[in-house]
Parts: sequence; C-alpha cells; structure tokens
Amino acid sequence: MGIYWSNTPDHFDVRENAARYAAATEQDVVTGTTTVATLQETIRILLEKPGGYLHNDLFPPGVWLDNMPNWEYGVLVQSRDLARALREVLSRSQSQSKEDVDLTLAEPRINFQSKSWILPASESEYRDALRFLEAYRARLAVTGQNSAQFYARADNLSHWLGMIEKRLGSLSQRLSASVGQRRLNTDLAGDTAAAQSTNAPEEILVRTPWREIDDIFYESRGAAWALTQFLKAAEVDFADVLAKKNATVSLRQIIRELEAAQGTVWSPVILNGSGFGLWANHSLVMASYISRANAALIDLRELLAQG
Repeated sequence: MGIYWSNTPDHFDVRENAARYAAATEQDVVTGTTTVATLQETIRILLEKPGGYLHNDLFPPGVWLDNMPNWEYGVLVQSRDLARALREVLSRSQSQSKEDVDLTLAEPRINFQSKSWILPASESEYRDALRFLEAYRARLAVTGQNSAQFYARADNLSHWLGMIEKRLGSLSQRLSASVGQRRLNTDLAGDTAAAQSTNAPEEILVRTPWREIDDIFYESRGAAWALTQFLKAAEVDFADVLAKKNATVSLRQIIRELEAAQGTVWSPVILNGSGFGLWANHSLVMASYISRANAALIDLRELLAQG
C-alpha cells in the first residue's frame, strides 16, 4: 500500500480541465479561467490522490513514508506562490486597487501549516481554500458589480515568474549541496555600502545532511510537477502577451526542462555519489534540470521587460 500511495499523479490537460470547471457552472472559459482551474485541480489532486494528503499522517503506512510527503510539500509551495500572485497582482489592475474578497480568504488558507492533524486539520483548510477559489473563478465570467478580474499583462506575469525564479534558485542550491562544496561568501557582493546582521566567514561549507538528500529531491520533483501544470495554464491565459513578445517558445522550453526533471527514477534509492565518482548522483542531475529551467526563466523575464 505504501508503494501504491507513493506513485506520483499523472499530468492533466489544462485546457480540458478549464472547460470542465467552466461547464460545471455553465459558463464560458474566459481569461484567467485556465490558471485558476489548474490551481484548483492541483490542490484537489493533492487531497484526493491515492492515500490522500500524507504530510500530516500519524499512522501507518503514511507515517513511514517520506518521499510522497516531500513531493506534496513541493506542490504546496508552488500552489501558495500562485495563490499569492493571484491575490497581489493577477486580480488587481494597479497597486492601489482593492483586493478580491474571495482571494483574501483563499490565500491564507492555502498557506495554513502543512502538518496540522488536529482541529483545524490541514486538509479542511485547503478544502475551504478550494471553495473560495471556485467562487473567484465563477465570478470571472460574470459582468457587473460582483464580477472578478484576471489581468493578463506582461508585468503581472513577470511578477509571478520572479517568485518562481527564487524558488528554483533555492532548490538548485540545495540539490547541488548533496556532495558538499565550499563557496566564497558573495552575500554582499556588488554593493560597497551593504551590511548584514552578523559577520559571516569569507568561505562557507554547504552540505546537505545525508538523511535529507532524498527529501529535497522529491520536494523538487513535486515543485516541477506543479510548475509544469501552472506554466501550461499561463501559456493559455497569457497567449497574446507571449505572442507579442515572441516569448511563447521560451516558456515552452522552461516547461520542457521541468518535464525532464520528472523522469522515471529506476534506482530503488536516491544515490548520492560524488560528482565524478563511480556512482550516480540523482540530486546533481535534478539540479541540472532545475538550473536550466531557472536560467530560461530569467531570460523570459528579461524578454517580457524589454521585448
């Protein structure tokens, strides 16, 4: 049962998913429907996949599993970022505009602690978030005073991609630290007047504890799975913006790198060989895909700003 519960869900077609959600409320698919419906479906899968939500399990076999709970956390972090972007920029015409009432209720519930098992349980908070996301999505196709908006603009897309950029950069560093490396302290580089709270050594040893190597690996796979879905949805909702900037192919390249990061792992364990040793290092392979996706993401943001 533990092996069955540890199987990651398949991808879904974001266009078909958006059409299904819109048909449930007898509405048309409008700008923003695909992105919001993809977020809804991602959270639903997180809760209803085989075994359900495992991150807060206290009984076997869930309590013995760690790969799937870390995969769930990677998905959850990306879902939180998208919910925050929806609340802060994607649903607002300008910085001084009013927040959408449903998103102000959905976003904090998605950010509820992931390991709570007692009242309120994490699952109940995430299901409440789904209700508010559904209310927001349904209002996108409504005109009048109670309508909601999704602004597919280049600056809004760039803001969200900036959040993803930082997440992928962090994952890449944590994955690369599986072999341990000494790096120069560049925290204050580029600004002679910069300061930090406490002094730090000029050279820093960065190494992931061996018990956390597989945790970071599967967290990265979960993040890549969720981002693949979200970016495919963005390709639909931001189609005109991407076409005008001639950036559609750049977005597709990011998606391709993230899809490659989810390839089948044929080894029964996550190996941690040295960089050029006899044994494979799965973390370094994953870091390569994540870094390439992050580099393409940086190029895409520059293209959106300058193209």
